[in-house]
Formats: sequence, structure tokens, C-alpha cells
Amino acid sequence: MDYVQVALTDPEVVPLLTGLRQEYETRYGHGAGDSVLDVAASEFESPTGAFVVLVDGGTTVAGGGIRRIDETTVEVKRMWTNPDYRRQGHAIRMLRELAGLAGQLGYRTVRLETGFAQPEALALYRGLGFVEIDSYGPYEHASAFELDIDAVSNTPRH
Repeated sequence: MDYVQVALTDPEVVPLLTGLRQEYETRYGHGAGDSVLDVAASEFESPTGAFVVLVDGGTTVAGGGIRRIDETTVEVKRMWTNPDYRRQGHAIRMLRELAGLAGQLGYRTVRLETGFAQPEALALYRGLGFVEIDSYGPYEHASAFELDIDAVSNTPRH
């Protein structure tokens, strides 16, 4: 398996966005999947952002992106793991990869939001030591988290 830095519009990202959209529709209801398009693709581009996928042969296993919030803070968005590859540590490794890229870009803090219908994500972020903060995005009932980039980079490997 290889981590590949791509543009949000690249073909490797299509399965991720499709899967994420379907997952949001299932968990939150009709129309919820439209949120995967609420951030311009350019926000995930260098020099202030990035998008990474984990590819196994021709299969997109996992992915996620980072985008700038301010000079020291980056937001992780579009985190998703293919259901056939879940519970194998890919989300933790993807967060570590994204945090490493963010650190290279000069950021010090990782911030993210997730929804109430994603208990696996809530447990993951809490388990990794993310601190719950006030919701900052447009999503109603979202849980927001923040963590020092060095702490993400040093999470135990599973």
C-alpha cells in the first residue's frame, strides 16, 4: 500500500468521495452527502493544503485532506476508509500522514469536526487525545476536536 498525494479532482479520490457521500446519506439522511462538496478543491492544494489517498493496487483504501484555517492551524477534512479495510488502523495512519504533511507546511495544530452519527470517529479522536472544542463549522450538532500536531505524529502504531 502506498500513500499518494493527489488533487481532490484526481481519479483516485472519486471512490473516496462517492463512499463518503453514501455514508453521510445513510447516517444523516437525504441530502447530507452534498456536504462533501462544501469546500473548494483548491483549498486542499499546495502550498497551504494537501490531499492524500492510501492505495492498494487499484483500490482507494483511505484518504483525507488538510486545509488552512489560519497560520498555525490546519483542518482535516474528508477522512474516509473503504468499508472493506476498516478496523485495521488505516485512519490512525492517515491522521499521522496528514499531521506530518501539516507540520512540513508549518502548522502546529490539527482541528477537525465529525458528526453525532459517527461514533467510530468520535471514539477514535477521543482515544487519540484530541481535545473537544466548540464547534466552528457550518454543521449542526457537530463535535469539534483539536490536537497539537506533534501529539498526532507520535500516536502509538496499531
